[in-house]
Amino acid sequence: MTGHFTAPAAALADQLPGWVTLLRAPNPGPMTLDGTNTWLLRAPGQEHAVVVDPGPADEEHLAAIAARGPIGLVLITHGHPDHTEGSPRLRDLLDGVPVRAADPAHTLGGDPLTTPGDGLGGPGLDIRLVPTPGHTGDSVCFVVAHGDERVVLTGDTILGRGTTVVAHPDGHLGDYLASLELLSTYRGIPALPGHGPALADCAAAAEFYLAHRRARLDQVRAAVAEGATTAAEVVAKVYADVDRSLWWAAEWSVRAQLEHLGRESGAGAAGLEQA
Repeated sequence: MTGHFTAPAAALADQLPGWVTLLRAPNPGPMTLDGTNTWLLRAPGQEHAVVVDPGPADEEHLAAIAARGPIGLVLITHGHPDHTEGSPRLRDLLDGVPVRAADPAHTLGGDPLTTPGDGLGGPGLDIRLVPTPGHTGDSVCFVVAHGDERVVLTGDTILGRGTTVVAHPDGHLGDYLASLELLSTYRGIPALPGHGPALADCAAAAEFYLAHRRARLDQVRAAVAEGATTAAEVVAKVYADVDRSLWWAAEWSVRAQLEHLGRESGAGAAGLEQA
């Protein structure tokens, strides 16, 4: 039986490229770990930087980001408030710099992110869009290269510690598994997550997540076979090792798992999902 884990899914990165800076927001918690990671990317010798995920609307945090200017572009990995709430205020501080996200609702002064592999600019940096739905429907990652150095900014698709939730009904487990399969191709490339420490190998973390998710699915199948009739009952069986204060988040993932199993069987698990 797989258990809940809070350790990193891969070895920690012992060193990051010199053009990567972490500015962590002061919003620690059970879902945000140490806080939201705001990543600032500036190629050597270049004036303008790129910011990924402004974080919450914390004035001190946003001022710290703005102080690292000039900044030419702000990118968003997904629309959850702990990543986007500070976007409008940061844009004001940066005199109208465009904020680009997959969801038009979180795009300010620019075009939404739509085309896989699209180059997003950034002086001296090659930034490529990698759609990775699953955690949320609008989740994306960014592969950033400077010379022979590359990193993958993973948002909440891969965290620096523990696992992420599939935020049902916006998030879908089938999409999430496919996104992890895609990220498992980035062998030996550091992952810069939305929360927690940077990981040395994006592919290793993705493979660990895949194995964990598949083991959880087996547990959910078993719980249903043993008579669980609601998502809450499945959580009580499968996530018994998780602090009860987090069961509400586990229930998101269970609903996504039940929906996935229903699609697999063709029978549908709608009754369980909504219970």
